[in-house]
Amino acid sequence: MRWAELEAQGLEAGLDVVRATTAEPFTVVRQILEERRDAGLNGTMQFTYRNPQRSTDPDRTLPGARTLIAGATSYHRDPPEPPHGVGPVARVARYVWADDQDRLLAGLQAVCDALTQAGHRACVVSDQNHLVDRAVAARAGLGWFGKNANLLVPGHGSWFVLGSVLTDAELADAPRAEPVADGCGSCERCIPACPTGAIVAPGTVDARRCLSWLLQTTGPFPREHRVALGDRLYGCDDCQDACPPNRLEVRRSAPGGSGGPVPVGDPEKAWAPLLALLRATDQELLDRYGRWYIAERHPRHLRRNALVVLGNVGDPTDAAVRGALARALADDDALLRAHAVWSARRLGCDDLLVDVRDDADPGVQAELTAAVPTRAPA
Repeated sequence: MRWAELEAQGLEAGLDVVRATTAEPFTVVRQILEERRDAGLNGTMQFTYRNPQRSTDPDRTLPGARTLIAGATSYHRDPPEPPHGVGPVARVARYVWADDQDRLLAGLQAVCDALTQAGHRACVVSDQNHLVDRAVAARAGLGWFGKNANLLVPGHGSWFVLGSVLTDAELADAPRAEPVADGCGSCERCIPACPTGAIVAPGTVDARRCLSWLLQTTGPFPREHRVALGDRLYGCDDCQDACPPNRLEVRRSAPGGSGGPVPVGDPEKAWAPLLALLRATDQELLDRYGRWYIAERHPRHLRRNALVVLGNVGDPTDAAVRGALARALADDDALLRAHAVWSARRLGCDDLLVDVRDDADPGVQAELTAAVPTRAPA
């Protein structure tokens, strides 16, 4: 099958960039994963850390793989203003504002289907344990690794979801780009921009401090990072927002798109109303936010995150905020009661804590006695 036809099908179906590269194992990447895992930098994150030998060897996923086809789809949208009249709201990271992952997968699947129809074996891999997407994209010449560990596409920045098609087709006519040279130079703006100092060295992120990962973990949200969480409910874009290539006007059109300006995001997707979230049933939360990665697929973790955010942004004089805290303090789930204690104390609403002073749960008791930085009056 001719590469030009394959590339065209991928672009038409949803990809903004598509490139081919070789399928040799990513030996250096495997070593890096193992070193970082041994140092504990992955925290509880599994994904490609679970089995680095598999996630860096395409042959483990598709025996006989000869070619990797890297695809990228832009998810950048300019941030909308927060909605008014719904009470306190929480921020949501850009990559879940729309169906960009679906567009990526549709584009990759179109390439995969064309290959299989031509008699080749092929499969799609994206955001899974099977393969390190960024490593494939870098080898294919899509971009370079920034100091925040994201892949930056020259002229367009890092607002991309990535994936690959593995195939046994040789695709001898496919151009093979050289790796992109580092474009960061001496710039390190992303490093101090991280709210928790999670970028511990250029290109190295400590997941134990990364807000994006901590919002997806189980158990209590780390007390030492709650204030830094600010108004973030899901994900964190700060290191990307600080990155100059992401701020330049050239990034306003996707490399394979129409060339027009990037639209403004949907306020209902970019912001989450905290009080409505805390009132919602489990099913309502899964219906609304089920596309997100929610730990154990259990909405309690969304409520946990929302309670921390409420402590950071809520108005302690607002009866609706106080009512939400009172309900959470009486919840059957001790995890939520414990985070509601922190939130109430941070807002200076200690009068709400009378009924939990004798709570038998050790987590609740720990929150009653731990130091909590109270917010300054507005």
